Amino acid sequence: MLKIDTHAHYLPRDWPDLARKYGDERFPVIHHGDDGRARIYKDGKFFREIWPKTWDPQVRIADYARFGVQVQVISTVPVMFSYWAKPNQALELHAALNDHMAEACREYPRNYAGIGTVPLQSPRLAVQELERCMDQLGLQGVQIGSHIGVWNLDAPELFEFFEAASDLGAAILVHPWDMMGSESMPKYWLPWLVGMPAEQSRAACCLVFGGVLERLPKLKICLAHGGGSFPYTIGRIEHGFNMRPDLVATDNPGNPRDYLKQLYFDSWVADPRALRYLLDTTGVDRVMLGTDYPFPLGEQEPGAGIAALGLSETEQARLYHGTALEWLGLSPSRFA
Repeated sequence: MLKIDTHAHYLPRDWPDLARKYGDERFPVIHHGDDGRARIYKDGKFFREIWPKTWDPQVRIADYARFGVQVQVISTVPVMFSYWAKPNQALELHAALNDHMAEACREYPRNYAGIGTVPLQSPRLAVQELERCMDQLGLQGVQIGSHIGVWNLDAPELFEFFEAASDLGAAILVHPWDMMGSESMPKYWLPWLVGMPAEQSRAACCLVFGGVLERLPKLKICLAHGGGSFPYTIGRIEHGFNMRPDLVATDNPGNPRDYLKQLYFDSWVADPRALRYLLDTTGVDRVMLGTDYPFPLGEQEPGAGIAALGLSETEQARLYHGTALEWLGLSPSRFA
């Protein structure tokens, strides 16, 4: 059965050293040590170690084939968003990442689809790069952060980007980043364990309550990490909407539960019981395989959560590839 991993991170082995070029250590840089290890530095400090399977397309193909996965939808790592940077400088980084990603998709069309990245601190430049990704590079959409600096996803400044994405039929992956609580709860990896799910719920609520999904019903948005805490607290969110519409329904009168059918979700929720709840709440047709490859917090055996549920072959096919193909706007013949 065709299996498409819709949440798989990809980086070049090297990328432009904008920290040196612009004298700003906030830009992430890559150092390849004599010991064979590759490390990302940001703000002049160690950020993360990465490995050849992060950037080598052939190593990746062999690695995920062990689990019966044939295709990855590759996207950058959120630290590369650089939404804080001057727009033209951020665009320089985004364009380099997108060019590299498109090259992998061209060289291995049966193994990769791609979603790029755009400098959303300038919606005008973001639309420009989105159009280039779709029309010139052959990518299927872009990944964006759960917020853009002080802008949540309901910010009026961002609507032109979402409108362009809807018109282009672009797949949008919303990924948590710059997690809330990073300064107030830095211990125990809490920004990743607590902040990440909350970021996704904030993003979803802003798209719903801000009327973005209401105004753009064809917008194809997937919330990574199973939507974070949003699907699992939809009862509380709906209750708040019903009890205090004066506070909640100020920009959109629609019931938040109704918009679950306008959103897509990946399957990486770390617990088969949580995945079963997600399927019961959103429907099988809104969920697709996603793993957060190749990082430790992701699903270490791609598709294991889906396999554990004992679903019918039809349901498995939808989760493993049907929903992904719909989200990406692709035919299964692309990977035949």
